[in-house]
Amino acid sequence: MIKYLVRRWCGGWDSPCDPERRAEIGRRAGGVGIACNVLLAAAKLVVGLIAGSVAIIADAVNNFSDVASSAVTVFGFRLARRPADGDHPYGHARYEYLTGLMIAVLILFAGVEMLKSSFDKILHPTLPVLTLPAVIVLVLAMGMKLWMMLFYGALGRRIDSGTLLAASADSRNDVITTGAVLLGSFLGTFFSLPLDGYLGLGVAVYILISGIGIAKNTLSPLLGERVTPEFTETLEKIVLSHEKVLGSHDLLVHDYGAGQRYASIHLELDAEEDPLVCHDIIDDIEWMVLEQMNVHLVIHYDPVVRSDTEREEMYRLVEALLADRCPYASMHDFRLVRGARQAKLVFDLSVPYAMLPDCREIKARIDDGLAAAGKSYHTVIRFDGREG
Repeated sequence: MIKYLVRRWCGGWDSPCDPERRAEIGRRAGGVGIACNVLLAAAKLVVGLIAGSVAIIADAVNNFSDVASSAVTVFGFRLARRPADGDHPYGHARYEYLTGLMIAVLILFAGVEMLKSSFDKILHPTLPVLTLPAVIVLVLAMGMKLWMMLFYGALGRRIDSGTLLAASADSRNDVITTGAVLLGSFLGTFFSLPLDGYLGLGVAVYILISGIGIAKNTLSPLLGERVTPEFTETLEKIVLSHEKVLGSHDLLVHDYGAGQRYASIHLELDAEEDPLVCHDIIDDIEWMVLEQMNVHLVIHYDPVVRSDTEREEMYRLVEALLADRCPYASMHDFRLVRGARQAKLVFDLSVPYAMLPDCREIKARIDDGLAAAGKSYHTVIRFDGREG
């Protein structure tokens, strides 16, 4: 059933998913959540009132709050679909991140409320009465929530939606919450053990931890997180697929929401190559990245002089100094600039983020090495950070 819906809505497991279809998928998923949660909340409310169980009634109220979460999902995907305008030239796709954050807040609110009610049950314990209709409803509710967890998870991974993954985690929490209610009612009915308050306390702590994790995951892209190694590897594979490209560096990615990623990269080409040919190569690569990754790429052209003997000699010397004195640094965009008084070596060094505060010391090591080799060049080094 889940695989059928994902294939039908998304056009298969591997086919591209355009923004319009993505928004429609989000709205449909939210609609499914509203229908399921209304059904569960009504059934639990009826059974809870008949059995006189405060725990089951509280679980029904929790499902009513899930209706609000599903409505937020529908609303969020609708807002994210809005096109770019004068005030928001990169579109409104980040609304989806805000939707995921709102769901996380609702999860935290539910966790706090359950924490309060659990403390109240611990201080004023009661023995619930478990009836057959209540057992049937709670077991079916757990099954439906388990299905929703898998359904939202499959869709969320398929279209890379943090909102749907948050909804999946919320459904998982509901499975645990309903299971705790069922277990507490069972222990109270058959063993006269008023442990539902303690069970609720444990579940509340779990839900709070889950909500904090979801909030962090949804805040991260809003603050600006680094791209995955898989993303970098795929993009660089496309960029370096052209035979005339010598290398690339300084990849920067800006995420404005699903389908709204913008990136820039420096591309190294032979300085003796025809500029018109280089322009065509850059255009082709930018289109390939857009078609294959849905990323708007801007390429900065770095001409590399390959016939300068002095430049090549100094490049090899600096490379050897780095291998000996700064093995964690990688060099790119190396240039030899000749001046009337003194020649300059201008290049970039990529170092781990933790080493950026030591950039002056690193430059001093390179300058000392050049002096020891009898070279009087002035170095101009630009440092940039990287992982590892």
